[in-house]
Amino acid sequence: MKSSRIKGFYKLKRGERLDALREFADIPSDQLRVFSQDSALTFETTDLFVENAVGSYPLPLGVATSFKINGEDYLIPMAVEESSVIAASSNAARIVYEAGGFQAKCLSSLMIGQIQLLDLPLEKWKECVDKITANKQFLIETANAVHPRLLMRGGGVQDIEVHTNDNSEKPFLVVHVLIDTRDAMGANIINTVCERLAPHLQEISGARIGLKILSNLADRKLFQATCRIDPKFLMSSDLVGAIAPEEIAQRVWEAFVFADNDPYRAATHNKGIMNGVDPVVIVTGNDWRAIEAGAHAFAAKTGRYRSLSKWQVDSKGFLVGELTIPLQLGTVGGVTRLHPSARIALQILGNPTAEELGKIIACSGLAANLAALRALCTTGIQKGHMRLHAKNIAFAAGAQGAEVEIIADLLIQRKQINASEAEMALREYRERERQKREPYLSHTNPS
Repeated sequence: MKSSRIKGFYKLKRGERLDALREFADIPSDQLRVFSQDSALTFETTDLFVENAVGSYPLPLGVATSFKINGEDYLIPMAVEESSVIAASSNAARIVYEAGGFQAKCLSSLMIGQIQLLDLPLEKWKECVDKITANKQFLIETANAVHPRLLMRGGGVQDIEVHTNDNSEKPFLVVHVLIDTRDAMGANIINTVCERLAPHLQEISGARIGLKILSNLADRKLFQATCRIDPKFLMSSDLVGAIAPEEIAQRVWEAFVFADNDPYRAATHNKGIMNGVDPVVIVTGNDWRAIEAGAHAFAAKTGRYRSLSKWQVDSKGFLVGELTIPLQLGTVGGVTRLHPSARIALQILGNPTAEELGKIIACSGLAANLAALRALCTTGIQKGHMRLHAKNIAFAAGAQGAEVEIIADLLIQRKQINASEAEMALREYRERERQKREPYLSHTNPS
């Protein structure tokens, strides 16, 4: 059986990491070679993607290890510029792996299209709703005629709802078209369906049609990831003797309570969840802006912004985590088909369906959340993060090759991780190295 527990993956050289990926995902070397190209996009491709193209803006691409989801092992590619995200997610995934792995499921799989109905007197709203309800089957059949192949694949419009909004300065009704877009993200499908239904709804209701567009609050396309962890797996060598495993579990629960009841903390807490979500969304060619918008709107569904995840300590003392998140994803069409790195990323994940990808991403988000909470309530968030940050500062100061690690160590020892300290440390180090190479230099005036 293939295993995502690749010990010391971060210590491997680039070629060795690619070899490990090739062996794990059974991808031919010539296909995987796209990851060796520091910009996988040709200008011809870039010019197709965006208007006024002038080039590409590459993001660092790494791999999170040690994920076990529903009994299957995964290496998860991530495109992200932030230090420690991949390392932290991998470490949390290792903890959950040892505890039996993640469980994940799709709770619902429908996207929402909206058609706004305006200028209808309030006293006619009930009549309007009744007429639309009476014509629901006709509207569904009309909508499904737009994309017959989607219907053949088991998708298509499943239902039509009417919602009212009389609290605004411009009261309106809105028709929700509930569509299963299968393995497509579905934005174009949904928008086309809404535009096709609009004149029929105008005729049925007598209202003026307003906007016709999908909703990025995909609360009918929900994914849930869970894990249950024996507290002993939360320990690490640097915590032995300092804190009991049961105390760590209790503190993680307390950190969740903080986030769930304080929107200022919840925003940062949920950002940590998205650290595990966005990099996978990006590397698979999906719309991370839509995902972000939907996730944060879902976090406020009760009328107050809250934690997307839930943590508790059960009756046996195990730490139980759960993340429910809306994810509007696709694995066919669009960027997922055109971007060479996205295609390879999906191959590494086993060419998942959109539903399978949603389960993977939900687990990645929960892993990132666990990593952040565990660090915050024990050693502090900065310990691991600042080492990686120190390397970035050293590199930015001009350190090269082995110098990067050396200068980073000096910055950590001095507890001064900033650009000016890095520049000074680099000058001092290079001067010491120069003197070692030239021990017999004369310091006297030759005249």
